[in-house]
Amino acid sequence: MSNPSSEEKAIVIIGAGLCGLATALALHRKGLSSIVVEKSESLRATGAAIGIFANGWRALDQLGVGQELRSKAIPLQVVRDIFSQRESVIHVRNEELRCLKRSDLINILANNLPPDTIHFGRQTLALTLDPQTAHPIVHLHDGTIIKTQVVIGCDGTNSVVADWLGLKAARQFSLCAVRGFTNYPNGHGFSNEFVRLRKNNITLGRIPVDDKLVHWFVGRLWTPEDSRVSKEAKLIRDSTVESMKKDFPADRIEMIRNSDLESLSLLRLKYRAPWDILLGSFRKGTVTIAGDALHVMGPFIGQGGSAGLEDAIVLARCLAQEMGMAGPTLTSSSEGQEQVTQSRVGKAFDQYVKQRRMRILRLSMQTYLTGLLLQASLPVLKFMILILLLILFPNSYGHTHYDCGRL
Repeated sequence: MSNPSSEEKAIVIIGAGLCGLATALALHRKGLSSIVVEKSESLRATGAAIGIFANGWRALDQLGVGQELRSKAIPLQVVRDIFSQRESVIHVRNEELRCLKRSDLINILANNLPPDTIHFGRQTLALTLDPQTAHPIVHLHDGTIIKTQVVIGCDGTNSVVADWLGLKAARQFSLCAVRGFTNYPNGHGFSNEFVRLRKNNITLGRIPVDDKLVHWFVGRLWTPEDSRVSKEAKLIRDSTVESMKKDFPADRIEMIRNSDLESLSLLRLKYRAPWDILLGSFRKGTVTIAGDALHVMGPFIGQGGSAGLEDAIVLARCLAQEMGMAGPTLTSSSEGQEQVTQSRVGKAFDQYVKQRRMRILRLSMQTYLTGLLLQASLPVLKFMILILLLILFPNSYGHTHYDCGRL
């Protein structure tokens, strides 16, 4: 008689965030069954909204949800940066850019998964290896263990799986981000532009989602007081207004003052260092990671979420190619008798890491240097970082041209 606290599954994805759900859907599209274990009791959409550039839309189209999501957000035509007295304008009519509510994105991904794929209220505490088969075992908070053949860690910044792989912990910028929504019942009247305004080391971004809803964010230096402020939405709003009211236009201040309190969040920004991306080991046996667990980065170039979508496509494609060569489809069953050739899965994950490493390295380097530039105080240091950015990334939006390929 089997132990009631023990389960057997073929593929376990840890974390039901953007990347976890996208990975499960990508695997499903390739005929590979998986389950997603999530510590929360319901789907999470922290961060209010997410900007998706053309490369992210290519990935969403491969997942089969692009058209459904396009109906949720208007296309943006211009990115306008206003820093002090300088203004730069980039037209993106031929490079798709939209701002999606995270809840729309998360819910649509989840709704396209087979029933019972997502298992809520199941926090992962640790991973171990079966001493006989070397297959991974997932240990949950409630005492349950899941004997599995493949583990994909999509469990975010404080990843249990990344820690098990021996990766260094994510580092912290000296910066934080406040995000929220403001609804204009009679219409906001803003043009279809992504506008960023920077004054005195504070950056305010405004992005219309539709004709009435606007997503905004504020980037600034982190202060010790923010640990307390971040726990209460009203304090987040009031402290943000207070920090900006001397330097920013009245309509921008009013936008923040009228924000939806439930949408507000204040988080210190973290990153995985570029040299850790270059040298890190992202696969051990039949275990790997994706999304923020692999490449948490600041929001400065707007690629964290889209990079996670790319991970999902590449990972599922590599795994399906290898399992197709191996013969039987990788699925779970009630008997749990299907066997996966570890060398095939390992080869698939090695291909995934190889295909993703340099792409992620470039994104992480550009994000890291941009973050350093924003938090630097010495003019000489700022000048040096700016020169380095211009040399390495002469086209600051070149990252949007990337195509992760067909699923």
